Amino acid sequence: MPSYDYICKKCGHTFELFQSMSDSPRKTCPVCKGVVRRLVSGGSGLIFKGSGFYLTDYKNGKKDPKDKKETKKKETPKKIKKEQN
Repeated sequence: MPSYDYICKKCGHTFELFQSMSDSPRKTCPVCKGVVRRLVSGGSGLIFKGSGFYLTDYKNGKKDPKDKKETKKKETPKKIKKEQN
């Protein structure tokens, strides 16, 4: 969830809220109950947590057992039958 910065127009108190993008903006200051304005911020970098990403999945070099060297079967040469007249 993104974080949003707010500033109170009445007392100047600044605060940060973690809200869903679908939530409506905060309208009142938690300190003085005055009207607040949401500040525009540059945001932060994208943070990937948990498994399922390139660096965490492939860093150890684990390979699927199917990727192991396959043994090739030797083909036996086919015998050619000679035609008899």
